[in-house]
Amino acid sequence: MECPYCERRCRLDGDAVGFCRMYAAGGDGVVERFPDRWCAYAISRVESIPFYHAYPGARCLVVGTAGCNLDCRYCSNSYAAKEDPAALADILLDLSPETLVGLAKKQGCHAIVFSINEPTVSLPTLGRVSRAAKAAGLPMGCLTNGYATPLATERLGEIFSFVNVSLKGLGGAFCRKYLGIGDSAPVIRNIRELSRLCHVEVTTPVIESENDHEIDAMAAILADIDPHIPWHVFRLLPVHRMSRHDYPGIESINARLAGHRQTLPYIYFHNFIGSPWVNTACPGCGRTVITRHSLGCGGDKLDTFGLAGDRCPQCGGAGRLLGAMVAWNAKEATA
Repeated sequence: MECPYCERRCRLDGDAVGFCRMYAAGGDGVVERFPDRWCAYAISRVESIPFYHAYPGARCLVVGTAGCNLDCRYCSNSYAAKEDPAALADILLDLSPETLVGLAKKQGCHAIVFSINEPTVSLPTLGRVSRAAKAAGLPMGCLTNGYATPLATERLGEIFSFVNVSLKGLGGAFCRKYLGIGDSAPVIRNIRELSRLCHVEVTTPVIESENDHEIDAMAAILADIDPHIPWHVFRLLPVHRMSRHDYPGIESINARLAGHRQTLPYIYFHNFIGSPWVNTACPGCGRTVITRHSLGCGGDKLDTFGLAGDRCPQCGGAGRLLGAMVAWNAKEATA
């Protein structure tokens, strides 16, 4: 039996559990090994996740399960994504979809975001959470590596109203060495498809001298899919099996990005303290319409919101925005 969720398409015959170790053969199909089990939950600003163009200012319940279908050398959440899920079973939280949504509501959250590991490894559970969240008026978002089958990608677009896809690299040599996959073609295909189904933002962690030379090609790909896709370029923080690597240079990466800001107006460069490249300018007139503060490593926050709805107050041009701005302590849901 072939797993239908990930582009690895693992064989799940007998007792096999596949690469992510989250699915197995059961009955007439593939079943989750740890349904409705969670490794952690926390409260976060939507900008820190990062989403800059979805529900600005929102308070989010951030959740995750266990397992991943990639093998990134620099995984920042390896404690959950790279450990054997069976070894974590005793400490995973057992929360039904209704309990999880109730927790989000009790904490005053405006949305639920799956962001600690890869959502593709827990799609049936997330589908159940989605139904409960919609009934409660809470939108759902996620971070994903995008290495999913077309079937799973369609399901992601149904479950989540906003998605951030990690476009980590392009070349086969990079993908094999740093991600453990053959190439990024499925990821690019799925960014294109998800942009048709829901709100999409893209994140690229840059490893100097390894994938920084691919910035031009990535910019061309995103411009072809949709020039108004928000693109978060991250200065990679070397962790996991790359903890001895040097931090990438800030000015050298920004110099590569500078030439693309005319064709891709929503390029952001952050993941370091005090980045000046986290504000949003109107593509029509150049006026700064949203300002943010970057504390680095997931510490971004909304400072000022100058749009009138989703329109620039100076030229009236429309901005790429999902949902209205919501105050951190607002009681009302975003949807």
